[in-house]
Amino acid sequence: MSNTDKSVAAQNGVVATRWWWVRHAPVREDGGRIYGQKDLGCDTSDRPVFAAVGKILPRNAVWFSSNLKRTHQTADAIWAAGFPKPATMPHEQAFAEQHLGEWQGMNRAAFLASRPVGSHWFAAIDEPAPGGESFMDLYNRVRGAIERIGGEHAGQDIIVVAHGGTIKAAVGLALGGLPDKGLAFDIDNCSVTRLDHFASAGHANWRLPMVNQQPWIADAAHAAMHQPAGPEVKETKLA
Repeated sequence: MSNTDKSVAAQNGVVATRWWWVRHAPVREDGGRIYGQKDLGCDTSDRPVFAAVGKILPRNAVWFSSNLKRTHQTADAIWAAGFPKPATMPHEQAFAEQHLGEWQGMNRAAFLASRPVGSHWFAAIDEPAPGGESFMDLYNRVRGAIERIGGEHAGQDIIVVAHGGTIKAAVGLALGGLPDKGLAFDIDNCSVTRLDHFASAGHANWRLPMVNQQPWIADAAHAAMHQPAGPEVKETKLA
């Protein structure tokens, strides 16, 4: 939605709030293991990727991140690449990745191979990880934070640096409160997803103008920034 569109919406009694979700940069230190809420760092070495992300993000937005450092490092990389650093960026624990309990530390490739073919996630949405959360637990806390923050910053641009599961949950909310549908979307590292919320007297709805946008992807030199991390990724050599 352009600034002109936002002005028209406001004049018609509609409050438009734009959410910009950025997934953190790739984690390289996981050893191919499930990390969930483990507080691992990420690879922010490819500066042009973060410059490209910054070019499509709005200025004068309010910023949030999860409490995990890989989101803070990703935000720092965007600012270091030329985006104006905001005065504050609250660390919102509700935007953390799903806590995968005893599955954290297990080999990711072997675990996923044990799940039903075609699975979009680690488990069914209502199946909690032993000692951790289900995807529905994640969805409910993300939904609560979106409703709270959206109320506090209605009519503004909100940038959140978060995680794949978190963003899938937000997409499921925007699809009418259908978390399982959100899981069908790919959310790559460093990608940008925009979800617009419109509210008027007695009515509210969402629009999904941009999901998993990768503004650097036309240049193959940066391909590694949107690949899964870990030893299960094998280089393909052309003959």
